[in-house]
Amino acid sequence: MNLINFSNRLILAVLATLPLTTKADNIWSYHQEIDNLSNQSFSYAQSPLPLPGLYDYLKLELICKGNTLQATIEANDLITSQSKSFNVDYQIDKMPSITIAMKTFPDSKRKGHSEEFAKKLAEDLLTGQTLFVHVNTIIRTVLSSSLPLTNADIAVKRVLSDCKLSTSNENKTTYSLAEFEQSLSQLPIDKQQRVLAELKKIMADIK
Repeated sequence: MNLINFSNRLILAVLATLPLTTKADNIWSYHQEIDNLSNQSFSYAQSPLPLPGLYDYLKLELICKGNTLQATIEANDLITSQSKSFNVDYQIDKMPSITIAMKTFPDSKRKGHSEEFAKKLAEDLLTGQTLFVHVNTIIRTVLSSSLPLTNADIAVKRVLSDCKLSTSNENKTTYSLAEFEQSLSQLPIDKQQRVLAELKKIMADIK
């Protein structure tokens, strides 16, 4: 056996002893690729793999392609026929569950997409620690998964930036001094004095 073959076998033996999943598998990731058919670049944020044995396999992605944001979900099991609508329920932490409509791709019964609800979903992913997903299938069964939102804020925000989209929080302007003075002037004198007294205390605490 020559030295090269021995080295290759040694590397394979070492790799075989390593675990298939690592902590890095448990975080959201950001990717950039090129569509081979259109030669168009696109980016996407991808959910981590669910814990094996506990939940169904569901993979969620937020994709920016051609300045259009799209949410996709993929399962190992049948969802519905091609080009058919289905509902997805998702919940962030203990917040109320939200239902959105998706549609399978023309060539798939296991993968669906939505452009209409993509921005809403993206913003919701920035607000919690865990995402619970339920996919209602054509045979009246429910596919479910629990996905951590670790690193989701970084990956999702990069995709939103690629699509030149901002979150609702980023769109909110600060409360300006002019707005404060206008609001203060509309209050009765006694309430103005109370507001100014509280403001004086806050300023003293900051010093």
